[in-house]
Amino acid sequence: MFRVSPARFLRPLAVLATALILAGCDLPQAVVTPAPSDPADTPARLGPEAAARQFAQVVETVEPEIERYCRARRADQRCAFKIAIDHRRRSAPNAFQTLGADGQPVIIFTLALIADMRNPDELAFVMAHEASHHILDHLGQQRRYAEQGAREYAEVAARSGASQAAVRRASEMGAAFTARSYSRQFELQADALGTRIATTAGYDPLRGAQYFNRIPDPGQEFLGTHPPNKERMDTVRRVLAQMSAGV
Repeated sequence: MFRVSPARFLRPLAVLATALILAGCDLPQAVVTPAPSDPADTPARLGPEAAARQFAQVVETVEPEIERYCRARRADQRCAFKIAIDHRRRSAPNAFQTLGADGQPVIIFTLALIADMRNPDELAFVMAHEASHHILDHLGQQRRYAEQGAREYAEVAARSGASQAAVRRASEMGAAFTARSYSRQFELQADALGTRIATTAGYDPLRGAQYFNRIPDPGQEFLGTHPPNKERMDTVRRVLAQMSAGV
């Protein structure tokens, strides 16, 4: 998947960068649903059959818009999206984007996340967000940033006379810090494009983004990969205002 420099101090980078990149595209896994002041404020959780129907409907309506946006933006035209389900019942609520063996994009949802989606707007927004990571080439960008950080940190360590083991550790640290430094920016970019995709697919991204209010706010996490929930909601509102103004 990644082309990595054959230099000895960069050998651990492929595995490390893979983990960092996938982690940067995940939704926060712990889901906490606060008690509403009025039971009517929070829709009832869907049963398995209703959740499956909702998922199929959203895939059918959102996937064509995802491909349309992708083909307009990606020169390589790698836009044959596959929507997959992680059927492991113990998997936490999560969704992420990755690449298949053929280099085509894959969006994976866990059963727990599909069950936790309270309405089609939430599911459509999450799907559009994850697709946006591929459309904007975030995996490729984060890989390149990780490789650059690994080289720079390793070169500094080598010039200081560090041992080979220390140079390898510096390389790993550089990859991790550099890749994570861009993660929040990528998440907001995916929120922005995801808002446009969900809207043109016929969904309400502002209602869909309310999902953020049911998960822990990651904004204060040390080296966190996701921006504060308020910043994400503000991004959705800003893009909707731009679309209303014809921008």
